[in-house]
Amino acid sequence: MNELKWLAFEVTPKCNLNCIHCRTNANANLNEVLTYKQITQTIEDIDRRYKPVLVLTGGEPLLRSDIFEIAAFAKSKNWRVGLATNGTLVDEKLSLKIKAYFDIVSLSLDGSTAQIHDNFRAQEGAFDATINAAKLLAKHDIPFIINSSFTKRNQHDIENTYKLAKSLGAKSWYMFIIVPTGRGENLQSELISKNDYYKILKWHFKLELQEKTMFIRPTCAPEYYAIVDLYTKTHNVEYIRRSLSFSTGGAKGCIAGQSIAFIAFDGSVKPCSYFLRSAGNIIQNSFLDIWDNSPIFQNLRDFSKYTGKCKTCDYISICGGCRARADAYFGDYLAIDPYCLFWSKNAGK
Repeated sequence: MNELKWLAFEVTPKCNLNCIHCRTNANANLNEVLTYKQITQTIEDIDRRYKPVLVLTGGEPLLRSDIFEIAAFAKSKNWRVGLATNGTLVDEKLSLKIKAYFDIVSLSLDGSTAQIHDNFRAQEGAFDATINAAKLLAKHDIPFIINSSFTKRNQHDIENTYKLAKSLGAKSWYMFIIVPTGRGENLQSELISKNDYYKILKWHFKLELQEKTMFIRPTCAPEYYAIVDLYTKTHNVEYIRRSLSFSTGGAKGCIAGQSIAFIAFDGSVKPCSYFLRSAGNIIQNSFLDIWDNSPIFQNLRDFSKYTGKCKTCDYISICGGCRARADAYFGDYLAIDPYCLFWSKNAGK
C-alpha cells in the first residue's frame, strides 16, 4: 500500500492576486465550496491511517476566515502543518498568529526584482509585500521556504532569485518548472525550451553540490533525478542527497499519486496540484477510498501501464516523467513527458 506522506489542501479559490500561471484561475470573486466540517472530516478520515505533512493552500489561504481553526484541528492530530501563501497579507500581527498555528510557511517569489516578480504576479507592490513577509517570518523565527516559478520571461533571473531566497534566510528554495494548466495554458509560447530545461537542471545540480546551508530542489522536473544519477557516474562525483523535514518525502522524480496528493477547493482529489483530471471527490467519497481505489492513482503506481519511451526507460522508477505535463500536452497522463529528450547517452555530459 502506498503511504500518503504529503497532502496539499486547497481550502479556498479566493486570491488577492491574478498570477499568470495560476493552476486554479484563482481570483477575489470566487466562492469557497468546502465547509469547515467537510475539511476536518477529511483530515479525520486520513488520520485513521496516515499522518502526512499537510499544506494549506489556495488561492490565498489567509483569505479564508477559519484557516487557523483548520490548522489547529490538524495540529490536534499531531500532523505537521504548513501554510502556502503569496505573503502579501502578512503583517506583524498576522506573522505572530501564523507562528502559533503553523510549523512552516512557503512564500512565492518569482524574481529578484519588483519588475520581474510583479509582472509574474500581475500586481504592483506584490514583490515588496512578499519581501516584507519574509523579513517578518525571519524576525519571529518562523521557518519558511521560497517557491519560485519560471518561464522564458523570468528564466534569466533564476540564479539571482536563488541568491535572494538565501539572503532572506529561507530554509529551502524550490525551483518550479511551470506545467501549463489553469491560467498557465496561456503561457504555451513562454514555456522554457527543452534545451534550456536541461541546461538549467545541470546548473542546479552543480549548485546543489556546493550549497550547504539552504536546501534546494527543482520541482515538476523529474528528469533531474536521472541527470543526477548519470552525472555522478560519468564524472565520479560523490553526491549525498539531503532532505527537508517538510518536503514531499520523495527521493525520486514524479511522485504524484504515489506518496503525495492534492485536494482542490471543490473537493476534487488529484495526484498533484497541476494534474488536470480528478480521481474522485471528497464530497461523494472518502479520501482513503479514492486513494486506494481510483484507477488514476492505481495506474500511476503501476509503471507497466506507462506508454511510449517511459515504459521501457531504465529511469522509469527514478524519473517517472511529469505525469501532469504529459496530460497537459498529449491528453494522456501515462504518455511520455514532453521534456524528455531521449538523452540517455548525453545527459551526463
